[in-house]
Amino acid sequence: MLFAVLTWQVADHGPLRALDERLGSTLAAAGDIPSGLAEFFADLGNTVVALPVLMVVMVWTGWRGRQRCRRWQQWQREPEREGEQGGADAADGPAPVRWWLPPLAAGLALAAVPALVVPLKLWLARPGPPQMAGGAHDGFYPSGHGATAAVAYGVAALLLTRGRTRGQMRLRIGKSNDSARSGTPAPAAAVAVTASVALLNAGVGIGLVRRGYHWPLDVLGSWCLAGVLLAVWCAVCDRWARGGAGAGTVHQGAGDEAGPEGT
Repeated sequence: MLFAVLTWQVADHGPLRALDERLGSTLAAAGDIPSGLAEFFADLGNTVVALPVLMVVMVWTGWRGRQRCRRWQQWQREPEREGEQGGADAADGPAPVRWWLPPLAAGLALAAVPALVVPLKLWLARPGPPQMAGGAHDGFYPSGHGATAAVAYGVAALLLTRGRTRGQMRLRIGKSNDSARSGTPAPAAAVAVTASVALLNAGVGIGLVRRGYHWPLDVLGSWCLAGVLLAVWCAVCDRWARGGAGAGTVHQGAGDEAGPEGT
């Protein structure tokens, strides 16, 4: 909804667009943020920076998911053996049946950024800030750098934290009804990663505006678009990564009987 409102204001030359351009010009001329620091954060939205970071996380989490899936399947086939490997995986929750889906979906989410941003830029053809006059760009809304950073670093954080956090919450809820009613706090590491990614993306957005590469609404619109892609990634992984009907059996085993936690 917010993205639709912002796009309407930009396309219709609404009052929000006029206010946005005044604010952007003021921020670009401000000297409170060093231009070198702003340039550094703006560069973090480049594909040449964000893509390798995401690829490293994709490879790592894919390898880890495959290893966990193999150990989990082996442990499921030998229920009489309560080995350390099975217990260690039970602490993270059941291994996804389709361990390859979250990393693959992460790559597709980043690939969807230019497929969505470029047509919108060409359609709206919003002029950029004065610093970008005469550039090769045909449009500046939404920001490709802002969307790239938000999707790449956001989905990387989800790959690193989401599976473990949800697995621990399921195990705690399975062991305590009181915990289920009161809610289980996320692990400190997941909170730290989430906060770091949020601050990093804020730095990218401020850097883009401070250096005069984009207007503030360009960045805000890109964050809205990235939020949709991240939500789609979560929905896809929730729906298909666990393997449908077979996942329910694995979930029950993890919460009730599987591993040393339930014996």
